[in-house]
Parts: sequence; structure tokens; C-alpha cells
Amino acid sequence: MKRAALYMRVSTVDQHPETQLLDLRQMAAQRGIEIVQEYTDRISGTKAKRPGLDQMMFDARRGRFDVVLVWASDRIARSVKHFLDVLDELNRLNIEYISFREQIDTGGPLGRAIVVIIGAVAELERNLIIERVRAGMRRARLEGQHIGRKPLTLDNAAIKRDRQHGQSLRQIARGHRISTATVQRVLREHAPATQEHAA
Repeated sequence: MKRAALYMRVSTVDQHPETQLLDLRQMAAQRGIEIVQEYTDRISGTKAKRPGLDQMMFDARRGRFDVVLVWASDRIARSVKHFLDVLDELNRLNIEYISFREQIDTGGPLGRAIVVIIGAVAELERNLIIERVRAGMRRARLEGQHIGRKPLTLDNAAIKRDRQHGQSLRQIARGHRISTATVQRVLREHAPATQEHAA
């Protein structure tokens, strides 16, 4: 009986690996494959660091399983290059890759070819989504909507007054919840006006 590792990844949008887990367990049972380990990452698809995937690949190199089951090809890698790197290493280790959603099995040459195509399409889809988000943000800016954090509101007069009363830059920064660099900038920008007023 072949030994299988299940790999699941959920992002901030989809926080429930149970759906993937149920499908993969059923697929393993139907194919007569024994599940020996399950790995899960709760992280965005674009993030480079994936503890679950890293541990799975470490265990793969130690020969702990013969097959990797994933729910979908876009779960396992952040880019086509990364995807192909993972598949190449699994292939060198004589470990099969099976995807539930695409019904792909790299046990044969056709499966390998389809996986490359699927990976390219998945990356294209992700890039299109990113471009749509960026286009939406550009449109919002043109319409006068604020994007990102609210601009910092400073009480310049209070900062100058605190400094005149002998407070240190650090004390002023802490009191106004700003950085010491911001305090220095405010004092520097208003220094000429202060000097003229004193004259």
C-alpha cells in the first residue's frame, strides 16, 4: 500500500482546511492509499515562508511517503517556478503528486504536462486578480477616495509648547504618539517662525 502525505493551505479568505481535508481523505480511501501525515499552512498564497510545506518537503527527502495529495494545484506553490521546483524535487524523490480538483496524477507523462499548464494558468489568474485590485485602487484615488492609513494629524503648537516647557524629544514623541523624527521635523519646520516672533 502506498503511503500518502496530505498538504493543505488556507488563506485569510478561506480559513477552513476541513473541506480540503475531507475531500483528500476520501480520495485516498478510494485509491487504497494510506495517509501517514497531514500538513497545513494558514498563509497567503504569495508568501514565501510556509512551515507546513517546508516540513513536508523535509519528510519527503527522508522517504516518509510515496504520494503527495493536494486539494488544488494553487494550494502548494506561490508561483509557476516554485510549483515546478516542488514537482521536480518530488519527481527526483520518486514521489507522485495527485491533485483532487484537477484530477491530475504525475504517475504518467501526461499528468506531468497537465500540471505545468495548470500552474501557468493559476499564476495568470492570480496576477489578473492583483491587477484588478490595483486598477480599483487607482480609480478610487482618482475619485478622491483615501487609500491606506489615515494621514497623521499633528498638533504643531502643542509640540512646540511641550519643547519650550523643557520636555525631551522622547517625552514629546511618547505624549503625542509619534516618532522622535517627526518631533524633530515639526520643531525644525517651525523654528524660523519662532525666531521671528521672538525678535
